[in-house]
Order: sequence, then structure tokens, then C-alpha cells
Amino acid sequence: MTARNWLATVGAAALFTAGLASPGAAQSSQAARQGQGMYDVKTETTIMGTVESVENITGGGGRGRGGMGGTHLVVKTEKDTVDVHVGPTAYLAEKGITLAKGDRLQILGSRVTVDNEAVLIAREIKKGDNTWTLRDASGRPAWSGRGR
Repeated sequence: MTARNWLATVGAAALFTAGLASPGAAQSSQAARQGQGMYDVKTETTIMGTVESVENITGGGGRGRGGMGGTHLVVKTEKDTVDVHVGPTAYLAEKGITLAKGDRLQILGSRVTVDNEAVLIAREIKKGDNTWTLRDASGRPAWSGRGR
């Protein structure tokens, strides 16, 4: 193999490898927006309160939420008001999970700081007789790896 052919082969391999890496980078950026990698089982806590507002954020641009799109709640507890990241709005709709202002909820989740704001990333939500598990015990989202 000549030096010229070798360089062409190495260059093509490098471009191919770079092309394979791009989807992974996009997926990990999407993962960060959905709270994967941010969930910390060591900071798990349970809150009880009333939903003051429900906000569905499309795409990135989570306004102070590290770009975490999806459904967010503001929940008023006895002690404070908590910003709760629930998960992707489409996933919640698919599973028939409906949350509205005035709902009384019990939420198990991880308290973390995103863009200097305290948030709770929900793992399990109880509303009346309904219990929805959004993440497994390690914090891995139920919607993770879907479509593969």
C-alpha cells in the first residue's frame, strides 16, 4: 500500500468514526435534558404537596433547568415550593399520566441543583390510588432506550 493510499484509508476511517460518534453525542445531550446523569439516589426525598402549576417545555431551553424539556410542576408543600421535573410530556401522555393544578401528590425524587436552582427530579408520583414509577431504583428513566 502506498503512503497516499494509506492516508486515504486512515482519513476515511476517521471520518466514519466521527460520523458514528455524532449520534451518541446527540443522545447524551438529549439524556442530559431529560435528567439522566443528574439523578442522585443519595439525595432522594419524599415530598407531599399541592400542584400550583404545570408547565410543558418543548425541546431544550428549559429556562434555568439545564435545558431539561418536558413536564415540570411547581408543588407547594408545608415548608416550601418545589420545582419538580417529571419527564417527557409525550411519555406521560402515552402512559396516561395526567397532572393538573390542585392535584395533591406524594413525590419521591432526587433533590439536585440545575443552573443554580434547586429542583426535584421525580422517580415516583402518587396521586390518589394511582402510583406512577418514572425511574428505576438507580434513577434510570423508564423512557430511556425506547425505540432501539
